[in-house]
Amino acid sequence: MNRNHLLLPALVLGISLIVCAVLLSQIFRFRDQANQTINVTGSAKREITSDLGILRSSIQAEAPTAEAAYQRLLEQRPGVLNYLKEKGFADADIELNTINLNPVYEVTGQGYSTNRIIQYNANQMVQVTSKDVERIKAVSLDMTSLVRQGINIMVMPPEYYYTKLADLKIEIQADAAKDALNRAQKIAEATGSDLGSITNARMGVIQITPVNSNMIADYGINDATSIEKEITAVVSASFRLD
Repeated sequence: MNRNHLLLPALVLGISLIVCAVLLSQIFRFRDQANQTINVTGSAKREITSDLGILRSSIQAEAPTAEAAYQRLLEQRPGVLNYLKEKGFADADIELNTINLNPVYEVTGQGYSTNRIIQYNANQMVQVTSKDVERIKAVSLDMTSLVRQGINIMVMPPEYYYTKLADLKIEIQADAAKDALNRAQKIAEATGSDLGSITNARMGVIQITPVNSNMIADYGINDATSIEKEITAVVSASFRLD
């Protein structure tokens, strides 16, 4: 009698434990599914052609006195300006910076500098800015030939820029975000899941490099050495799986 009396409560308790276990397993399973996310990285790349070039050169002169160095520099400057105009640049394209006069002090045999000035060095930067980037490139390769006219000049490597970069950055970041979404959708399909809402997104830095370059930097690259460039954007995103 006692055994039969205890059988029913034990049976009810056992069934209750089984039901609780099933319910808990379902709760944990649904919770895990709700917490499931996938992390993807999307990228986009476009080729761009520079539409602005800058060429800088420096006229230089030296003489025992500041006045003489200054005069020698002025005597060379017309030759440089005439050369640039002959190459097709307008007055508005050419900018002259301030003339600098720097004293050069005597150095002893032991390597110590004295207070005695032995000469003055004069220099003036000449900057040419033009949308004709091919002309900028051609002149940069030829301008040093002015030394044959007795002009002491130093020509710096030209710089090339793309002036519509602000708008392009927005477009290419949008393309990278679309690529991230497309990757996430394919992963969800492959695993038999439905892609839920986005939970996190982070834009990477923009990389502007020469064409076919593998350069990359954490802080981004803004290449100014090449006319033909590539702009690359990266977006990292997380999506919920339903």
